[in-house]
Amino acid sequence: MLPWKHALRAVSVLLLTAAATLAPTASAQAAAAPSRGWNDFACKPSADHPRPVVLVHGTFGNSVDNWLGLAPYLVNRGYCVFSLDYGQLPGVPFFHGLGPIDKSAEQLDAYVDRVLAATGAAEADLVGHSQGGMMPRHYLKFLGGADKVNALVGIAPDNHGTTLLGLTKLLPYFPGAEDLLNAKTPGLADQVAGSPFITRLNAGGDTVPGVRYTVIATQYDEVVTPYRSGFLSGPNVTNIVIQDKCVLDLSEHVAIGTLDRVTFHEVTNALDPAHATPTTCLSVIG
Repeated sequence: MLPWKHALRAVSVLLLTAAATLAPTASAQAAAAPSRGWNDFACKPSADHPRPVVLVHGTFGNSVDNWLGLAPYLVNRGYCVFSLDYGQLPGVPFFHGLGPIDKSAEQLDAYVDRVLAATGAAEADLVGHSQGGMMPRHYLKFLGGADKVNALVGIAPDNHGTTLLGLTKLLPYFPGAEDLLNAKTPGLADQVAGSPFITRLNAGGDTVPGVRYTVIATQYDEVVTPYRSGFLSGPNVTNIVIQDKCVLDLSEHVAIGTLDRVTFHEVTNALDPAHATPTTCLSVIG
């Protein structure tokens, strides 16, 4: 094999390895696991929690793996909770969020319509991790989602793209690498800072009227770099660094969306700000 082909293979492996941390590792066992009380289309929102919550997984995630922590946490607090799979590639099971992000947003559009029809609610709230916190902004901005969504909560979202720890800066030095990413995993290419998708998404402002936005970030994020690039600007925006709530919280990109109960508490505050309570290190209790 020619030296440049060795280099191309190495860069591709590095990029895919880094991108895999955008969501927890998926497995056949987890993907087939019961949803533990969520995705119940007979659920009717209560007066206390009148909007269903739709969970949007990250890259390489799926509708179960990403939410084994947060979904039961919300169900136990009285929310109707739903989660979808999106961005599937042909022949690639369990690992989703890899397709073109504008097409993934169309899948979210259809799923929110299904949830609203089943629950009878006028609006939903969206909670997304990584790509799942950024992709819904396309739905809100270009697909009419702002009329159907009250709030978007992004956990470590790559709202302004990412360099995947700088590895994508190597692309120009390896002929064919960028084409490989676009051909094989367009959902990754769309997330590179400065990509046409990211540029269009953020042109003219980060937000749209009528939606509340919350971004929850960790200073230990090794994927969305710099971590503050996930923050949004505009009205009705709250940007949070989780270490400002609990200085002892060491969660990085994956853990903040899958395991971190300090983050989970802040999510519930964002979903129900009228009844928000202080988020501290002790928020892991209960």
